[in-house]
Amino acid sequence: MALPQAAALLAASLTLAVSGLAAWANPASPAGPVTVVSPPKPAAGSDGAEALDVSLSPECRVPGSKLYTLARLGAVKLALQEKRSVRVLTIGSSSAGLGASATYPVKLETALERSLPDVDVVVESRGMQGEIASGAAERLRNMVAEVEPDLVIWQVGTHDALARVDAEAFASALDETVQWIKGHEIDVVLVTPVYTASLASDEYYNNLVRKVQEVALREGVPLVQRYEAMRYLSGQGQKGEGHLLGSQFRLNDLGLRCMAEHVTRAITLSLLQADPAVTGTAKPPAAVIVPPRDAAAKATSPPPPVLIAPGD
Repeated sequence: MALPQAAALLAASLTLAVSGLAAWANPASPAGPVTVVSPPKPAAGSDGAEALDVSLSPECRVPGSKLYTLARLGAVKLALQEKRSVRVLTIGSSSAGLGASATYPVKLETALERSLPDVDVVVESRGMQGEIASGAAERLRNMVAEVEPDLVIWQVGTHDALARVDAEAFASALDETVQWIKGHEIDVVLVTPVYTASLASDEYYNNLVRKVQEVALREGVPLVQRYEAMRYLSGQGQKGEGHLLGSQFRLNDLGLRCMAEHVTRAITLSLLQADPAVTGTAKPPAAVIVPPRDAAAKATSPPPPVLIAPGD
C-alpha cells in the first residue's frame, strides 16, 4: 500500500543515516551503511502545539507524543548487521487474516521495507480473532519455534478488556510473556488497544490500556500508542472513529494502513536509539507515558461484561 505521492516523495528525499548503523555494514562492501527513512522531527507550530509527524500519510498523521514511546531493538539491529532478512511475527486480532485484516501483514511489510531501504522484511501473522493475552502466551512458544522471528509485534488488550479479564492477571501474563520473548533474544513491540468513544469513559478499559503502557515501560520495549493515536485522529474529522474502525471493534482498511505506518514509525525511530555504554549497568532513562485522559472515576464494583462478537 503506497503512501500518497507527496508523502512518498518527502520520505524518499529525507533519508537520514542512522547513528551507529555504519558499523553494521562491512566497510569494504560497496553497498555502504544501512540507512532508514527518518525525517527530522518537525518543530512545534506557531501556537506552541506539537507538530504532526509529516513522515506519515496525511490521514494518519499524529504528534509523536501520541504515537509512540521508544526503546532499543537489539535483535533487529543484529539482523541488519548480518545483512539478512528481518523476520517479524505479528500477533493480535488485526493479524488474524479475516476480511480487511488480511491485508495488514502486506501493509506492514511494505511500510517496513520502505523505511529500511535494501532490507528484506518478512512478516508472518499468527493472530486469532478474539484471543486474549494468556491464550496468545500459551501459543507463543510454538510460534517462535516455527517462525524464528527477530521481532514480535503484539497488539494486545482489546479482547482482554471486552472479556473483562482480571486486570492484574492480564498484566502479569503480559509481563511474563514479554520477559520470555526477550529472554530468547527477540525484540518486542507492544500495541495498545483500539480507541472507541463508546468505551472512552470506561475505567476498566482505560485501566487495561494503562497496563500495556506500564509493561512496555517496565520491560523497556517500544510501545505504539494506538489508543491515543486513534483518539487524536477521531477528533480531527466529522466521522469520529468511523473512518478508522468498522463493526465489532475491527479496524477498517484505512485503520489498518495507519496502524502499519504507526508501527513502522515506532520501529524506525527505535532503531535510532543509542546503544548503552558497554561498561554501564544502568538502564536508559524511561520514557514518559501519559495515561488515557478519558477515564471516569473508578467504579465501586466491577462493570458488567461487554457483549460483543470477537474481532478488532
